[in-house]
Amino acid sequence: MMSMTRDLVRRWAETLLHIDDAPERTAAAYALGVFFAFSPFLGLHTILGVALAFVLRLNRVAVLLGVYSNVPWLLLPYYTAATGLGAAVTGARLPAGFRDRLGQVMELSITNGTLFREIGSLLEPLLWPYTIGSMIGSIALAAVAYPIALGFVRTRRRHQRHH
Repeated sequence: MMSMTRDLVRRWAETLLHIDDAPERTAAAYALGVFFAFSPFLGLHTILGVALAFVLRLNRVAVLLGVYSNVPWLLLPYYTAATGLGAAVTGARLPAGFRDRLGQVMELSITNGTLFREIGSLLEPLLWPYTIGSMIGSIALAAVAYPIALGFVRTRRRHQRHH
């Protein structure tokens, strides 16, 4: 899995380097994508990222690279931690019997008509902690992504000009 991640990062980096935009704009586009990748808007991140890229006239490739930096094996750990952060900020607690109810819900068949209603009912008290925590996380990650991407693009472009 680590080699897949390294290969993915290498391909993203090469794509970023071939964008004919100012390094600051490329880094901003990438950071915007990272924001949406880790935002509470899971499932809408691509549409929202591309729409805002059009509105702000940012490079859509760089935005998409940022959007897809939240790879599938990071989803569960990230959103669990973000929801925990949101719960700490809001003072929310897991409902009584949450673990038992979760086990019961997981035993329901996907063909059972009540499965998704039960999941929604179970997770409803965590909606605000999820939203607030993942918003804080996405802002923080975008703030970190911008200077890293900017430094990377500038360094690589200087290196390419010298060779």
